[in-house]
Amino acid sequence: MTNSPERTAPAPVAGEFSHREILVILSGLMLGMFLASLDQTIVSTAIRTIADDLQGYALQAWVTTAYLITATLSTPLYGKLSDMYGRKPFFMAAIVIFVLGSLLCTLAQSMYALAAFRAFQGLGAGGLMSLALAILGDIVGPRERAKYQGYFLAVFGTSSVLGPVLGGLLAGQETILGIDGWRWVFLVNVPIGVFALAVVSKVLHLPRVHRPGVRIDWWGALVLAIGIVPLLVVAEQGREWGWDSSLSIACYVIGVLGVLGFIFVERGMRDAALIPLRMFRNSTFAMGVVISIVVGAAMFGGITLLPQYLQVVRGSSPTLAGMQMLPMVLGLMAGSIISGQRISKTGHYRAYPLIGASLLTLGMFLLHFVHADSALPLVMVFMAITGFGLGNLMQPLTLAIQNALPPQDMGVSTAAATFFRQIGGTLGVAVFLSILFTQLTPNISNELRSAATDPAFQQAVVDGLHSSNPADVALSTGLANQDVTSAGQVLEDSSIIQQLSPALAQPFKVGFSESMSTVFLSVTGVALVALVLVFFWKEVPLRTAGGLAASAAARKETGEGAEE
Repeated sequence: MTNSPERTAPAPVAGEFSHREILVILSGLMLGMFLASLDQTIVSTAIRTIADDLQGYALQAWVTTAYLITATLSTPLYGKLSDMYGRKPFFMAAIVIFVLGSLLCTLAQSMYALAAFRAFQGLGAGGLMSLALAILGDIVGPRERAKYQGYFLAVFGTSSVLGPVLGGLLAGQETILGIDGWRWVFLVNVPIGVFALAVVSKVLHLPRVHRPGVRIDWWGALVLAIGIVPLLVVAEQGREWGWDSSLSIACYVIGVLGVLGFIFVERGMRDAALIPLRMFRNSTFAMGVVISIVVGAAMFGGITLLPQYLQVVRGSSPTLAGMQMLPMVLGLMAGSIISGQRISKTGHYRAYPLIGASLLTLGMFLLHFVHADSALPLVMVFMAITGFGLGNLMQPLTLAIQNALPPQDMGVSTAAATFFRQIGGTLGVAVFLSILFTQLTPNISNELRSAATDPAFQQAVVDGLHSSNPADVALSTGLANQDVTSAGQVLEDSSIIQQLSPALAQPFKVGFSESMSTVFLSVTGVALVALVLVFFWKEVPLRTAGGLAASAAARKETGEGAEE
């Protein structure tokens, strides 16, 4: 083994760590993951306030799309490079890029500038989640790893609740210490990121890795961008453009050609490929990728819809809606902890994806029955069932994909799982929101026509004509002239529902809940597909050694040094 003068506190040669050492390293990894997961929820809550202040309401989708594109594309690149040159430098680089991007976002003076800065920030975000999981895979064997991955899901769950609350609080302030309140949504990342960087630098000591002569697949990264960017853009913008518009069709064609080109390049690059095609010859990995796409679509689709229901139909503020999502988060954490402990004890994981996919399907199906007047505690029970299903599903899924391939592919396999789940989630959100908005106008119009025959609603319209509330007057005037085109206004500004008196708002709430019912039924179908796929998924015995220990053992057998 060659000694490196740069390494001041090397890890054990065999890659074995004590429980205390693992927890210390986890503290740094969880801070990095907290940055990425908190940012997603805190920005989504504040984006309307940000767009209004920067006078670019119609451009807000591009701020999300720019971040999503760079975060998704950089994920497999981080995985491959970290396999070649080690995890720590790239994890630290991801934190630095993310923090710098956050600082730039606080300085944005237009939505165009904010979109550009969010794209830069996404370059860092792409490495935070996947590299944290890959590093855990390096230091802990798959069997024990299940216990520790529960901490990561706890971070994700905490940020899911804290993000909307904090985002609503900061964005609701005119200024804080002389700085616009919404700018603190990004500025809050800076101290957390600096602290995370200090902790990671101090506690994360891994053997250096260098594989001379291995090519970096820059062409693969470029062609992947050509394929994925148009598909992500049309997924985010297709509803406004029209799914069969010339812009959408152009994105489809370029995207498909890019993906085919990527496959061609990866085939030529062989093991040096960004995502080596040989990995897909492993049936467990290949099936796991397909399941990741389907589960990502169901998970992100469902999680996106629930806050919409709570805010639009129930009238909750973004902050309150974040708190009302707590049952789902607690269910997710409980499912993760229980499944992790059981997998660690028994060494078998097959039962938990089955349980998780079954409960996810059941939870979404039950949410299909939720309507405008459903008791909130009942809705929360359905959320908890859904969350518990996700907790039993997500952790074993990542674990199985990591375990399916050799330890030297830890970064690539983990990044692939994250990458394909993100792709599935993006497509799922786009499709399900498209279904929602397609159903919304006709359902609300039908409810308004039906309510027009109700004497109580007729009286509410008469009262609305003489109301001091401008929203009531506008709607009542339209309804008195038998004009229900106001139903379409919800697509532009859903806050109109909260501005109306309860009696006049009821048809809008019912129409919205019926539209969501259709979407939840669609999500149920996707979750059912995931359940069928999991049923046919083969279980591979879990390794007991972590990636570093397994690699060290392999090098010892072949007579190679610890440093490559």
